[in-house]
Formats: sequence, structure tokens, C-alpha cells
Amino acid sequence: MGDKNVILNLNEETFMEKTKGDFLRKNFLGFLGIVILLMEVIFIGCMPEPGKDDSSGSVKHIILFIGDGMELEDEIATSRYLYGDDYGLIWHNFPYQTYMSTWDVSSYNVYANYFEVPPYDEVSFDPLVGYDPSWGGIAPYPVDRTGDIPYLTGTATDSASSATAFATGFKTDSGNISWLRGDPDDGALTTIAELLRAQKGGAIGVVSTVPFSHATPAGFVSHNKSRGNYIQIAEEIISQTKPEVVIGGGHPNWCGNTYISADQLDGLRNSTEYVLVERVSGEDGGVNLLYTAQSLPLDKKLFGLFGGTGCNFEPPVPRDNPGYPGFVIESENPSLAEATESALIVLSRDEDGFFLMVESGDIDWANHANNFSQMVGTVWALEEAVIRAINFVEMPNDDIDWTNTLIIITADHSTGGLRLNDDLVLGKGDLPAQNGSSYPDGELIYLSGSHTNQLVTFYAKGRGLDLFRKYEGAWYPGTKIIDNTQVFMLMAEALGLTQ
Repeated sequence: MGDKNVILNLNEETFMEKTKGDFLRKNFLGFLGIVILLMEVIFIGCMPEPGKDDSSGSVKHIILFIGDGMELEDEIATSRYLYGDDYGLIWHNFPYQTYMSTWDVSSYNVYANYFEVPPYDEVSFDPLVGYDPSWGGIAPYPVDRTGDIPYLTGTATDSASSATAFATGFKTDSGNISWLRGDPDDGALTTIAELLRAQKGGAIGVVSTVPFSHATPAGFVSHNKSRGNYIQIAEEIISQTKPEVVIGGGHPNWCGNTYISADQLDGLRNSTEYVLVERVSGEDGGVNLLYTAQSLPLDKKLFGLFGGTGCNFEPPVPRDNPGYPGFVIESENPSLAEATESALIVLSRDEDGFFLMVESGDIDWANHANNFSQMVGTVWALEEAVIRAINFVEMPNDDIDWTNTLIIITADHSTGGLRLNDDLVLGKGDLPAQNGSSYPDGELIYLSGSHTNQLVTFYAKGRGLDLFRKYEGAWYPGTKIIDNTQVFMLMAEALGLTQ
């Protein structure tokens, strides 16, 4: 989502203090280890090793939550607003927590060009070219405050390539939707959703607060050389992949036929496969969506098409009311929580399991605009959706519980570089004075209006947590950092899939 890579400002003094010689000495050994690891990925893929790990193949249901552009400082800020505590969000209590790198081929090659090392190659790349903890930190700010700002803000992944990493286990170029780097004509990559359907017969779904054919949802259920080919992507989703559930923005009544054509919308309205729920003026979109999900015939699929400003769901607007947090909520679009529950109701009907990706996509839009209050609203929307999913898993009298379900919360990249002022801490229900994208009272600043290369957080709860630990530090020895491509590997192994 948002802009593609921003080329590094290599004239920054702090960045230039790091010499090419330092880089080459520090990273030479990384090339040796990664050859072995990547050969394993290419030739073995995600095949679990029988008897090695009792969690392999034990997961039937995966719910992957993505806070697009969400930074740790966003989580802390929202937690303070909601609870008056830095780490009070529901996922801050999850049993598995670590940090994740997000770089893509395009950002890798920016660094490789500067340091005069070979460009990205699947067999012989060095992950320290994509992200170096000695410059960016072993954890995101504010846990690690040593990160070099020009290094972190210079170049970064985009949402399309990051979604591709999650969905397929491949690094690719910015802008690619589950497609190989270099854009070969036969470059479509099989996604985790497609693998689950083909090998296990499971159901698949995508939910987003932004258009359904936008980068992140598209990355799991379509393939394209360019994320901007929205109509092509929509056609593949609707007519070829045909997920059991699609819920997102992009309704043409609010943004024209950018994300779905008139013919495609007419096709959905007259579909024999999908039941379409649309935004309707004066009607509660969440109520309509939940009712349709609950009453959906077993032979039908669910498509929810909504939208508002920017074609997205209308985000909750937090009130500045110290001590008493609250939100103004527009009801013609469903909440992300209502959309998540609707998806789970439909997907859970499949006894073979399911994969669901849920995105709070407009966190990224808020951070691009350095809009603190909007960010708080969109992170809260994600919080409520995760709570709704947990409650769904814990409902009695069904076969979905923590022995066969895995919930993951992470971000596809960081955006904005929010820095909260430790001397002017905002309390529960309190918002800063805001003048556009500036904050005159000094409670916070933003370092950028673009994506950054900062590490993001990663949380998990449920079955299969022991699978995560073998990836910790595999690319970054001495740390607990995992990479977004490894998320695909561990999900595939947890589901018992082979590539």
C-alpha cells in the first residue's frame, strides 16, 4: 500500500559514517549460510519432517491479521489512548512475540548497488543487505533506540511485495502481486491459500478495510505483474480464484470504477455462486453482512463490497476526552470486527479447515498522512477484530479451538516513523493538538511520510508456536528476528502443506 520505494539519501552524514568496507567485512559470512538455507527452501519447500515436530500439520485454521504500515509506536500510542498503558492491546498478552524484517528485492538492490555487492539472487543473497540489525536495530523503536534514521527511512518494501512474501515465501520486486521478480511471463507464484485449497480442500477468505483488489488482499488470492492492474486483479479474484469469502472496500458508488468494473459488479449482483452485500445509504452494513453470513446457503460464497472516503471503510474517529476514550463510528460500512466475524461464520462451515487474512489497511493510509488520530482509530479497529476472532475460537460446541487454530498478528511494513515524546506522555482518552500533519505541543513527531525499513512486531497464539522458534535468528544470528518469507514457511508447515 502507499508509495513504492524511496531511494536512499546517501548524502546523510550519519549514514555515510558507515563505510563500504565495514559493510563488506561484516556481511561476507552471511553469503555462506544463506546458500544452504535457500537451497532448502527451493528444493524442499515447506514439507514437514515426519516425527520432528508434533505441531507440523496439526493446525486446521489460520487467521492472519495484518496491520498495514503498523509500527510498534502505533501500538503503544493506541494502547495508551485505550487503556492508559503502553502494552495493553489484546495481542500484547499473546504467548509468542518477536520481531520481523520486511525488505523486498527492490530495496535490497538499492543497498546492493550502493555497497557494490551483487544484486538479489535467490540462491546467494545476504539478508544483511536487506536489513542490517547493527544499523536498524535488533528490535523496533522504542525497544531499541539505536537505529540510524536515514538508514531506516531511506528505502523499504511496498505492500504488494510484502504480501507476496507472506503468501508465497518469495521475495519479489515492489509492486508485484504473487509474481516472481523480473516479471517473467510464467512468474505466477502459488499462494498459501491456493495450497490449502488444493491439498486439504480448505476454505479461503480475505477481509480488508481498503479495496478488495488492493495490494495486500490481492497478494493472497491473485497474481499480477503490477499491483495497479486493479480490474485485472478483481477479475481473477471473482472469476478464477473464487475465495469463499471476499470483504473489502472499492465500491464504485464512492470511488468510481477504479477497483471493480461495472460489468464485474453486475456479475456479482447476478452471480449464482456469490451472495453480494453492498454498502447502502441509510443501512447498517455490519448488521446486513452478519445476517447474510449467518443465513448463507451452504452452496454459496460471501462477497462484501463497501467503501467511503478513499474507497476504504470509514475509519473510527477517536474523541479527545481525557480519561474516557471513545470513537465516532459510521455504520454504513461494517466494522473490521463485524467483517471478521462474518468471514469466520462462513469459513468455519468447511470441515477441512480454512485460511483467513484480515487487514486493517488504512493504518498505512493514516501513517502516510502522519495523521495520529486516524491511526489510533484504525489500530483500535484491528484490536476489536482480533478480540472478535479470539471470542469466535473460544465459543463452545464446535471443532474450532486452540488445539487446531493459529492466530497471527503482524504488519507488512512500518510507515511514518512515529516517535512519541517520553516527556509528554498522552494518557487514556487523550489526543494531541493536531494541525494537519503537525503537532504543535510536541507530544510526537513523524520521521517520514513513506514506508520505512524498521522491524515490525509479530505475535501468535494457538497451535504450532514451537514451529516459530527455529526461524528466530536464522538470517540474523544472535537475535530473535524472523523474516516475512519465513511466515509462509511456518504457516505451510503448521497446516501440513507441501510446496
